[in-house]
Amino acid sequence: MLEPIGLDERDEAVYDALIRRTRATAAELAADCGLTPGAAGRVLRSLVGLGLASAGQGRPVSYTAVPPDSALEAVLREREQALNGVRAHVSALMSLYRAGSRFAHPGDLVEVVSGREEVNRNWVQMQRASRTQVRGFDCPPYAAAAGHSEPNPVELELLARGVKYRVLYDSSVLELPGWLEDVAIGIRLGEQARIATGLPGKLAICDDRVAMLPLLRPGDDTVTASYVIHPSPLLDALVALFETVWERSVQIRPSTPPADVDPPERLSPEEEKLLTLLASGATDKAAGRALGWSERTVQRHITKLLRRFGAQTRFQLAMEATRRGWI
Repeated sequence: MLEPIGLDERDEAVYDALIRRTRATAAELAADCGLTPGAAGRVLRSLVGLGLASAGQGRPVSYTAVPPDSALEAVLREREQALNGVRAHVSALMSLYRAGSRFAHPGDLVEVVSGREEVNRNWVQMQRASRTQVRGFDCPPYAAAAGHSEPNPVELELLARGVKYRVLYDSSVLELPGWLEDVAIGIRLGEQARIATGLPGKLAICDDRVAMLPLLRPGDDTVTASYVIHPSPLLDALVALFETVWERSVQIRPSTPPADVDPPERLSPEEEKLLTLLASGATDKAAGRALGWSERTVQRHITKLLRRFGAQTRFQLAMEATRRGWI
């Protein structure tokens, strides 16, 4: 139990025996613990050094247990201070490491990972090593066999652990069946999602430590190779690119109408999804694919919503939905 503060099994046995007696000699504690008097004496001197016991002046020397609450608390504070010093040193070492790795071995700053399984394995490892946030551009094609029809299980796990995910989706994903349902799961668990048109490609950045940039050729329909980029000016540039595009993108915020809304004004789940898609820039065709409707059905629902809320244009409809806090 006390191993984290530096006591092994024998030390803890002697300490427990001293606590029970309150005051004892090395010979008495040796008999209690099945040790030689010399071994018990060495342990007791160690306990005195840790502040867990005090030694008397007489012969034979009697040892007295210091009250455990104050003694152990003092040891814990000392250990915490030491650990904080180690953390500060680690931070300083990492700064030196980053500075050195940027220029010392340029050939090691970018590596190529080949093979669909190897790309997926590296992607999972990168995510699991993240401590603060994962950022990325998301667009087809996908290395995972399921594409984007189901949530990323690693993301859901890390969101629950407190890791932040900020994902920018290319508007082309609006035509993928099941995309909105998939993304909505992540958003409900804390993912920050936005959408933009014409993303330059796929990208993943874990903390400010490593990035993955898929290597795609014209006509590729799956990711079979990726660049892995370590701390360097190139990684800094990718981080800056992400943040710039993020600031110019549109938030995706599927939501549910407030519970106090009158039933006639409530949106159906399908209407919520449709408004979210339209606000994200989806065309009628893309919205239809996402919802499993024909374009005619999409247009019919839009017309119905325009009449229902007295809007003349889709822009006015989106503004009204935003005002009511529905998208």
